[in-house]
Amino acid sequence: MNYDFTKDSERKRFYKSSAWYGVNGARNRAVSRDNNECVWCKEEGRVTTNQTATLEVDHIKELKHCTYEEAIDLNNLRTLCSACHNMRHNRFNGKKNKWADDEKW
Repeated sequence: MNYDFTKDSERKRFYKSSAWYGVNGARNRAVSRDNNECVWCKEEGRVTTNQTATLEVDHIKELKHCTYEEAIDLNNLRTLCSACHNMRHNRFNGKKNKWADDEKW
């Protein structure tokens, strides 16, 4: 497959492809491998699954810097809940997470 991941339109095209989102796509294989759990929450002793949050798959090496092979490589993918994925990409824009000081179970 030929994708120029430096272009937003190409990244969107990839995320709609069967190689990413298909039944046997990289996204579903990564979520299955990670037992349908956020790996960052799990490291902190919390259980965050698709029953309690939206799970997303993160490219460890950002997609815009990947080759196609890296984009679908399971070693470059990890399952994160949307909150962890937003933190990973600094999407809170300086706003404090209202749960940051909450007791963690």
